[in-house]
Amino acid sequence: MNTTHHHDAAHGHHDAHAHHAPAGPAGLDSSADGYTLALETTVLPAGTATELRFRLLGSDGRPVADLTPLHDKLVHLIVVRRDLTRYVHVHPAEGDDGTWSVRVRLPEAGAYRVFADFAPAAHGGTLTLGADLRAGDGTGPARELPPPARSFTVDGREVTLTGEPAAGEGRRLEFTFARDGEPVTDLQPYLAAYGHLVALRREDLAYVHVHPDGSPGDGATEPGPVVAFHAQVPGPGTYRLFLDFKHEDAVRTAEFTAVVE
Repeated sequence: MNTTHHHDAAHGHHDAHAHHAPAGPAGLDSSADGYTLALETTVLPAGTATELRFRLLGSDGRPVADLTPLHDKLVHLIVVRRDLTRYVHVHPAEGDDGTWSVRVRLPEAGAYRVFADFAPAAHGGTLTLGADLRAGDGTGPARELPPPARSFTVDGREVTLTGEPAAGEGRRLEFTFARDGEPVTDLQPYLAAYGHLVALRREDLAYVHVHPDGSPGDGATEPGPVVAFHAQVPGPGTYRLFLDFKHEDAVRTAEFTAVVE
């Protein structure tokens, strides 16, 4: 499934099938289209796994009761340090009272941003809402991002990026996987795909969540060594690309910096 989520600055939503319409910054608001992301946990200790609790509210102020699954999950929660040097992608569970919770470990103090991807059945599309979170006292040095590079190695898996994102224009991005110089051809499905890509702009945390071309079991998509995406970013800036993938029963993340003129 080739699904690009583009987010609109004014409304915080995106059209899951619009690849070519210009998109603006999103994930900057905690409320949009009558829905609200309400964090019950706004401070977490640094370095310790702790429960993060929140609610997704409708215009009536009540928890949203009917969500449509997005790639096997009702809610995708992304937590990033505001300098984009830390990234967490987790999937919370809903309690009987409509409160969602998930254990999150933020390794160091600082200011963070939470993004919730979800699809209320009554809305007819996918929403992304954002809220501020801090770890520890919320302070800590802002770090420079690594310079752009074509490859990233995580746990011995080398991931190579081909293609470059462009402002307001759909581009094909290919990620090629290898280990010890040999192609990786046994990637495992993770959330109904061989990869999940999140792009965030450093300047304003504009957010794009992209799913790859094809899907496991469709008879055409191979489990590596290449996973391809059709992605569009909203405008110029410095982006951090986070690619989640699963290999040998562990989910790992490859990280890239991209400068869009």
